Amino acid sequence: MSISSEYKPLGKQVTGSLHTLSPIVELNVGGEMYTTTLSTLKKHPGSKLAEMFTGQPKLRTDSEGRFFIDRPGTYFKYILEYLRSNQVPTQCVQDVYREALFYDIEPLIKQLEDSPQIFGELVARKQFLARVPNYSENIELMIRIARAEAVASRQSSIIVCVVRTEEDAARCQDALNSLDTDKKSVVKFGPWKAAPSISDLLDCIQMDVEAKGYKISFQPHVAEKGFRFKSHDFFYKFLFTWW
Repeated sequence: MSISSEYKPLGKQVTGSLHTLSPIVELNVGGEMYTTTLSTLKKHPGSKLAEMFTGQPKLRTDSEGRFFIDRPGTYFKYILEYLRSNQVPTQCVQDVYREALFYDIEPLIKQLEDSPQIFGELVARKQFLARVPNYSENIELMIRIARAEAVASRQSSIIVCVVRTEEDAARCQDALNSLDTDKKSVVKFGPWKAAPSISDLLDCIQMDVEAKGYKISFQPHVAEKGFRFKSHDFFYKFLFTWW
């Protein structure tokens, strides 16, 4: 008994036990078609993927009767390769990692977290940024200010103050007060207790803003005359380019 002949209606909820189905399974994952076996999909019993094909089916079918999973199909081939042969992917690692998390395949998750790409992001960069107070909130604040200043403009500029230590924060307080008096928007990052430098944090800011789809660059902020501060030590101008 074939899957395609048994389940034709588009989007119809499958009924009955999967134990009655052929051991060969046809899948439609986000528009990509795959053929595999039930035993492959159920290789890791504790995973969400195994749960989908255990006991009472929880999946709908497409117009050809293939089980439909509403996830990016491009990366499912790497999931299947791992289930079939324990081969850990070396391409599209970040994307496959997200899919492994979704399908809750714990052994693959752990092996991917040991890869240089995921290890560097989770253990090194993310752990550093977790020690920078209000980092994520400040990224969102930068974007809100830039969008508010984008009316009839090609670029939006934002002044960012980056201080690594409490002493640096105290040193630039007068400059912050001066900018506030001039009604200039300043987003302040730091201080933090970790090895990375100010230039490292600036790179992180650019990386995370660009990851949201924005075109951004930065340079030291050149203070106006009468600005009594060596501004390039802590102040930077970020430019959002809109067109």
